[in-house]
Amino acid sequence: MPKTQKTQRSKTSKQVETPIQPQTETHEQQLVETPGIQIICSQNDLSTNLSLVSHAVPQRPTHPILANVLLFADEKSQQVHLTVFDLSLGIQTSFDAQVRSGGEITIPVEILSDIVERFPQGDITFNNQAVKADKLGESEETAESLIATLTADSGRYQVRGLSAEEFPRLPEVTVQQAIHLPAETLKVGLRGSLFATTSDEAKLILTGVHIKLEQDILELAATDGHRLAVLQASTQGIAGKKKQPDNTDDAPLSLSFTVPAKALRELERILEMRTSTDPVALYYKKEEEIVAFHWGKQRLVSRCLEGQYPAYPELLKHDFKHQMTLEKAPLVKALERIAVLADKKEKTVKLYFNSEDQQLSLFMARDFGEGEELIPACISGESLYICFNIKYLLDAVKAIRSSEVQMQLTSSDGPAIVVPFGNRDKPHVLIDVKYLLMPVVKGV
Repeated sequence: MPKTQKTQRSKTSKQVETPIQPQTETHEQQLVETPGIQIICSQNDLSTNLSLVSHAVPQRPTHPILANVLLFADEKSQQVHLTVFDLSLGIQTSFDAQVRSGGEITIPVEILSDIVERFPQGDITFNNQAVKADKLGESEETAESLIATLTADSGRYQVRGLSAEEFPRLPEVTVQQAIHLPAETLKVGLRGSLFATTSDEAKLILTGVHIKLEQDILELAATDGHRLAVLQASTQGIAGKKKQPDNTDDAPLSLSFTVPAKALRELERILEMRTSTDPVALYYKKEEEIVAFHWGKQRLVSRCLEGQYPAYPELLKHDFKHQMTLEKAPLVKALERIAVLADKKEKTVKLYFNSEDQQLSLFMARDFGEGEELIPACISGESLYICFNIKYLLDAVKAIRSSEVQMQLTSSDGPAIVVPFGNRDKPHVLIDVKYLLMPVVKGV
């Protein structure tokens, strides 16, 4: 049997994207009898865990292997580990399986997920072999790739993979202490802040959520320059730091960093899939600006955004002289109805706070028509007009998790704050929410 050579990146990178059918041994390609992975797992376990990691794959990978998932079969622990890492965001998950022979291989996530998802429920047998292809006219050179074979009751598929040696490894956040965050609090915080980030890469620092931990307060802030979301949660229920020796003074906890919205959206998505209420462990490595979230058999690792986040607390210190309180549900319905008149050209809705009649008027006019909504409200202060981008206002009101909404204003051309009021839908989650909106001065 001829001796195989190591895989060359330039040759194997062209073989990643398409699945292959079983082939008979020829002078161009032959199977090499080398030990490979052999595992048996359930279709549901493999499909679910592939779904957990697959969203971290970049749309346009800078290298073919970044479109792959690293599959590591651990014979000792009888577990399979799946990892996807695009050099900025990485997700890793593990599940139990019958591992008869361990090892690792990388396989294109998209095609592997599509195959496994469509398999019927039941056991799947997974193994891999090395393939040596002698190129015609190049007798001194050989190209080696890996073939992953998946067998189920309904059929058998083979997919080309790449050596795990080329796959980038997840950064290790080797710190002694973890901050344990209640999962429900973290989900509410992410849901209430992510929508306020920007997708404009020219404002890179604003494409993430700023996270602060100050002793007993967890704070999340997000802004796109036109609106601001700030959420503060009590750290009651967050495990404290590990107790230091008696001769060592405990330093007060104070951390702040900005995490890309893409990473946090994946974290929110995965947490929504969980049924466990166990806390999420947060690790932060300041020297390398890396943050990691661990829970159960999953972890998400992300590089933080560089740069100074805007000094947003100053924006919340205005003197709010006007106040309006009204039921959330009717306000949402009214905004959704009048929003049908908005488009890319015109998104401004005019609000009139009528303190005499104790009602809020929403008005939008276009060339082809106009609309007006009237809603009962409790208004204190003088009557005034103010205009907002209707999408920003609707986003803020929808994010409020209470039966009523309160809006606090400074003037017709000053910022406004939207806060929850009345009964909360999750009273056990101790969280304070503030949404600041800048008015649209044009058209007032």
